[in-house]
Amino acid sequence: MQFVAAVGLSLVVFAVIANLLVFSYGRGAVRAALDEGVRAGARASGSAAECQSRAGQTLGGLLGGPMGAGVQISCAAEPSGVSARADVAFRAWAPGVPDWAFSLEASAARGRR
Repeated sequence: MQFVAAVGLSLVVFAVIANLLVFSYGRGAVRAALDEGVRAGARASGSAAECQSRAGQTLGGLLGGPMGAGVQISCAAEPSGVSARADVAFRAWAPGVPDWAFSLEASAARGRR
């Protein structure tokens, strides 16, 4: 009986660690999408719409499914550059593991004309 309990507990710990690793990957994917978006929008001919589009494409390629659905990206263009913000909510896989909600921001100076 103790062996079964130990194996069960080990599997729960493994699932929690795997969930945290996936959350970490998701954060990196969102960061990469923001960086790609502001780079596209900061070109001399770039715009907030281009930033939004490129960030969405990058995010879709890196983080699809339910995790990607929990990410909202917005971009803003100013004469000096472009900024992007992502509001993220990742749902946990198992009860007892907290969901993870956070925000990330990125910005880039506009290229010369």
